[in-house]
Amino acid sequence: MSAQTLGRAGENAAAQYLESLGHVILDRNWRCREGEIDLVSRDGACLVMTEVKTRSSLRTGDPLEAITPRKLVRLRMLAGMWCAAHPELVGQLRLDAVSVIMRGGEHRICHLAGIGA
Repeated sequence: MSAQTLGRAGENAAAQYLESLGHVILDRNWRCREGEIDLVSRDGACLVMTEVKTRSSLRTGDPLEAITPRKLVRLRMLAGMWCAAHPELVGQLRLDAVSVIMRGGEHRICHLAGIGA
């Protein structure tokens, strides 16, 4: 499976998982010049920006290890830009991370709510 196909499958699995928790997906792969937000959802009154990291194994470490302090700064900046582009949807904001390990059609998900808070 190519890295792009693996990433897309992971984002699909993460979106389904978040929906099973009651999130309403508002945006996927929102892009601007400065970067991309994988998933934007509404969890009750809270607007949630979710970074999704997908791997086929733990050989190179846990996917969540790829979310560095520098990446968190970028996510915060992108969240602000998304909110500026969608002022009608702004409310309480939270940053989440979801890791997905995909193996042979099965997946394992780990969800961290409120990262970098």
